[in-house]
Amino acid sequence: MGTQAQLLVDAQNFLGEGVRWCERSGRVFWTNIEGCQLHALELASGARQTWDMPERLACFAQTDSDDILLLGLASRLAWFDVHSGAVMPLHTVEGELPMTRLNDGRCDRQGRFVFGTLDERPCRDAIASFYRLNLDLSLERLPLPAIAISNSICFSVDGTVMYFCDSMKKAIYRWDDYLGGDVSKVRVFAVLDSGPGAADGATIDARDHLWSAQWGAGKVLRFAPDGSIERTVQLPVSQPSCVSLGGAAFDELFITTAQESLAPAQLAAEPLAGGLFHARQPGVRGLPEVRFGALPA
Repeated sequence: MGTQAQLLVDAQNFLGEGVRWCERSGRVFWTNIEGCQLHALELASGARQTWDMPERLACFAQTDSDDILLLGLASRLAWFDVHSGAVMPLHTVEGELPMTRLNDGRCDRQGRFVFGTLDERPCRDAIASFYRLNLDLSLERLPLPAIAISNSICFSVDGTVMYFCDSMKKAIYRWDDYLGGDVSKVRVFAVLDSGPGAADGATIDARDHLWSAQWGAGKVLRFAPDGSIERTVQLPVSQPSCVSLGGAAFDELFITTAQESLAPAQLAAEPLAGGLFHARQPGVRGLPEVRFGALPA
């Protein structure tokens, strides 16, 4: 089964990422990492808003306050007030590793923020890690193996399983004892084919199927719980980066894309690269994004 995604916003983002649906406001949020900007689109009206960030914004989470977001900036976690524009620092991350930055992040079912880092150097060594910001605002490193590019962070419907990947490897993994912390129970969930493409951002729907943006392959894959491919959503651009299910019925797939690494000839062939795309998925239902379960003092 396959469908074709359509352009929603010709955003021309160099590195669009981290798309999230907000059911309270009816808006799609996403980041242009290299542009140091947070974007929002009100789906019903088409109204757009953009906030400039003090550094690259890699990921973010909604909170129980409609005014406050939790930001995963390149070097740190921070609170952000969407009305005043105030950024309130929370934690520096990997200050001892200036060659890394934050990358993918999402709240687990318990309302804690789980995120990872990446090695920015061309060598892409496995020096990055996964972390969790707890509800008491303590920060802990998860006992997972070191990776080069953290991605695909999402959680099973019941919250017991964490999915993740290292985008330098052709596989998505599942940690079956995420809540208990036994890393011997990490196993391969899905192996990607040998063609172009790497697993990037992912989300889980109400049937525990995993949707994965395939960077470099111009498609999104929906994996069944057994790791088999259930459907493919094609895009007219090669670098989809993240996915979110939303809309009034939670049956609309939103997809960020990027221009990064595309040569001039490729950019000419992909004039919509960097846009925000969407595709209706009848019969599918997503889940509301879990909000981070704490707020600034």
